[in-house]
Amino acid sequence: MTKRKGLLLATVSLPLIFLGWWLWPVYQFYAWNKGSLPLNPIGWLELPRDNPLTQELFDLTYKEAGTQSLTAIEKHREKIASPAISAAVAACGKLVWAGAAGWSDIESETPVNTDTRFRIGSTSKALTGTALARLVQSDRINLDTPIVRYLDPLPNTAWSSITPRQLASHMSGLPDYKENGDLPGLYHTLALRRHYDSVESALDVFDGSELMFEPGSDFHYSTFNTVLLGAVISAVAKEPYLSFMQQEVFAPAQMNATLPAPVRGDVANRIATPYKSNGITGTEHRVREWRAVDLSHRLPGGGFVSTPSDLVRLGMHYLDDSYLSPQTRQLFWTPQQLPDGTTNAQHYALGWRVSEREISGQGLVQVVNHGGVSRGGQSWLMILPDYRMAVAVNINRKTDVFWDFGSVSLEIASEFLRALPAAGCQSQIARSGE
Repeated sequence: MTKRKGLLLATVSLPLIFLGWWLWPVYQFYAWNKGSLPLNPIGWLELPRDNPLTQELFDLTYKEAGTQSLTAIEKHREKIASPAISAAVAACGKLVWAGAAGWSDIESETPVNTDTRFRIGSTSKALTGTALARLVQSDRINLDTPIVRYLDPLPNTAWSSITPRQLASHMSGLPDYKENGDLPGLYHTLALRRHYDSVESALDVFDGSELMFEPGSDFHYSTFNTVLLGAVISAVAKEPYLSFMQQEVFAPAQMNATLPAPVRGDVANRIATPYKSNGITGTEHRVREWRAVDLSHRLPGGGFVSTPSDLVRLGMHYLDDSYLSPQTRQLFWTPQQLPDGTTNAQHYALGWRVSEREISGQGLVQVVNHGGVSRGGQSWLMILPDYRMAVAVNINRKTDVFWDFGSVSLEIASEFLRALPAAGCQSQIARSGE
């Protein structure tokens, strides 16, 4: 009788244990990412009251701009209640300033510095877009040739007519995470515990999903576009995606700090701990280390860590005619049009958004940009082509409203734009006589 009870208990318990193991990551997704389910009350941390500041100035002409910008990012860090914030500026082809405030890791009391890496989320799309630009410039890929010519066989035959241009501009019809009809893949994007060794294997996440519309007929922003684009780039280059990125993007731009995001922060390797906020303002605000997540399934479109300094180096490299010709640059910075002749709602070009921003002392300025939101991190990179300047900012938490974080970049840009004439860095506008 005892054996029967034990067997019955095991028969009932094992399926329940498996079900709990299977559902636990789903619970974590809704608790951590959506905030719609409760988290363990133990483990929340108060932000330290005293916060370290540091900066590096690479051109003394910008000393006052650097000092003002360091003050601005510390005030901004305090305003948005982020453990850390880091920023950098490049002008006229070189890095001129980098600053940071706060804590890379609270529990170990590790200060952030200008070499600290952060999760950059969708800013990764601009990196992958740069690799595509290099292939286009060397005539190794045609933006309007169906990708089946480059990646054959395709895991989904419905993708056959999609072109690289449509992937880079989010006009392919691919769904995003929440519309993903590939149920096993959808589960893995919630659980975030499976590792994908290549961009090709990551296609398994969404290759069973239907297209939302005919390729080229509409716009729908989706990281899956950039993941598939990464696989196409790898096929054309005839080498692994990461190897090509290192060869054609990271090494030429001296982006030595940019690499795939680990599942957690890593103080020893200068990777900031990602944090989640409890969403309460004032004295009751707390943060906790984000749960371990594997972002390898989205590497080309949202899986890198980097530094603001590396990001603005990329910006400067984009403006280097020896790296990308003016024609290629213009091609990739032209917002794409829908079939009815209107520009897509996000003014999305090829791997970049292009807009205008009001900057104090300058008026409306063209801004080529890409933001990023990740688990416990946010990123913003903007290039001001008319002024040959780039500004990047990163934090190790998420704000509810993205621009509550990114707006400080305009303050920083204003300070450094005022210093351009004294630095002998002539803007495109000044050179053209406008």
